[in-house]
Amino acid sequence: MKTRYSRFVKYLAGVAVAVGVLGTVPAVADDALDQALKDNNNWPTYGRTYDNNRFSPLQQINDQNVGQLKLAYAFQLGALRSNEATPIVIGDTLYISSSSGPRGVYALDARTGEIRWQYQPIIAEDVEPFVCCDLDSRGVTFADGKILFGTLDGHLIALDSKTGKVVWNTEVVDYKQGSAITSPPVIVKNLAVIGFAGGEYGVRGALQAYDLATGKQVWKTWTIPGPGEPGNETWKGDSWQHGGGAAWQVGSYDAKTNTVFFGTSNPSPWNAAVRSTGTSDYGKLTNLYTSSTLALDGDTGKIKWAVQQTPAESWDYDGVNENVLADITIDGKKTPVLMKADRDGFFFVINRETGKLISAKPFVPVNWAKGYDVENGRPIEDPAKRPRVDYKATDICPSWMGGKNWQPMSFNPRTGLVYVTTNNMCQDMQAAEVNYRRGAFYLGNDFSVNPGHGDHLGQLLALDPATQKPAWTMDLPLPWNGGTMTTAGNLVFFGDIQGHFHALNAKTGQPLWQMNVGSGVGAGPMTYSVDGKQYVAILVGRGESPPAFMGEIGKKIMAATPEGGTLFVFSL
Repeated sequence: MKTRYSRFVKYLAGVAVAVGVLGTVPAVADDALDQALKDNNNWPTYGRTYDNNRFSPLQQINDQNVGQLKLAYAFQLGALRSNEATPIVIGDTLYISSSSGPRGVYALDARTGEIRWQYQPIIAEDVEPFVCCDLDSRGVTFADGKILFGTLDGHLIALDSKTGKVVWNTEVVDYKQGSAITSPPVIVKNLAVIGFAGGEYGVRGALQAYDLATGKQVWKTWTIPGPGEPGNETWKGDSWQHGGGAAWQVGSYDAKTNTVFFGTSNPSPWNAAVRSTGTSDYGKLTNLYTSSTLALDGDTGKIKWAVQQTPAESWDYDGVNENVLADITIDGKKTPVLMKADRDGFFFVINRETGKLISAKPFVPVNWAKGYDVENGRPIEDPAKRPRVDYKATDICPSWMGGKNWQPMSFNPRTGLVYVTTNNMCQDMQAAEVNYRRGAFYLGNDFSVNPGHGDHLGQLLALDPATQKPAWTMDLPLPWNGGTMTTAGNLVFFGDIQGHFHALNAKTGQPLWQMNVGSGVGAGPMTYSVDGKQYVAILVGRGESPPAFMGEIGKKIMAATPEGGTLFVFSL
């Protein structure tokens, strides 16, 4: 007997919300990126590989000698806010983007930190009011001899990797609708695939692919289906036009199946009554394809399947967190999976080839749902935790910060564990009346954030994704800590919001090394090797500024993260 979930997957398999395909895409992978990926000394993309697992095979620095790490060099980016980038390294050159407007991209000698070139884009002066969550950039990517990055005013730019000269500059989206590009593209053969932000401004989300040689658009896939497209019936009236579902985080790519994976953001507005069909059974009011994981054909953008983590989402949980790809053993069988630590507090394991949901369990305290119905692909929602105009829901866990926010997790195939920095925060919410106005916040929700339950507000979690059981944890006094990186040297690295950079035993969680880097860390670390010497790098400095409604906790985070961004690079 077919379950409702299996019918849902089959239904999605035929969905194509792709438009504007400009001819056939050649089935030729980018040779330069392929060669860079094959060299373990490099870190050529945001998550090091297409899998986005942030695992390095390097092991010169290991659990026996990491205590001897010392500073190799430091580089000031001059960016005062939102230092969220992960550097990439190709050969002996390190590339990193700064935030806070037009400071742009740097190419450095990866051994010394000396500048080889710098590119300063001209950014629209009035961009800040249209950027939801500070002036951030999460980095650049490499392909076809080019460095590619997005800008806050909605452009995708390709630079010559040797000289820093502009090869092409393409407008992806009109920033004045409330859209910015904050994450680097994912490379799919000869295409750069990228999304944009704007779920808080009532944009209609989309993913777009651009030819690496010319910058011309090859395909575009709306993440919110329009009239006549399957899923449009899950939107009330014309609310789909401003439905959110923006794909502002990084993507992943499975070259074997030519599938690109992205998460989508919260629907707009947060007030579900404005956009959801039906009246009471909110667990069935899906608002496709928001707060979801999408699998798309790399050549055409056609949606192969989708899993919606949080139907009719009203808590700003999004679904954009990175998708980590791996082959793991589940019930004695090697399984191709996609793993996501979602902001809604559930850790999802999905068969990435079929879209079948394998498991979904809380990895932080969760009470907005009483559990997850894996068979039918639905949360078992607690109606008391859903805000309405006439009802204030209190003590909803997790808060909008999420069980995990954008800070990246990592997966170590040798330990079989994922490493996630988590948040233990809750919130109160009440829906409010709201009208759409282009370029302005479109929320429809009043809320406050409160400390979570227990004796810690943050945590580093080592989780076995096959069993969904913790291997070990490290409690942290504040939330909003940095992302992780793991290596074949049996190490996991991360930075905390209080300004400490840590190395731990990846199997046991034993602390092995710590350095005070002078300011809080939000970015994810990385590692590379040049001339036989391994280095570990981390960008340090203020990330997104905690808003005033976080109260004393927000003040503590701000006090721990002075303005200014510095790249620290360590070696033995």
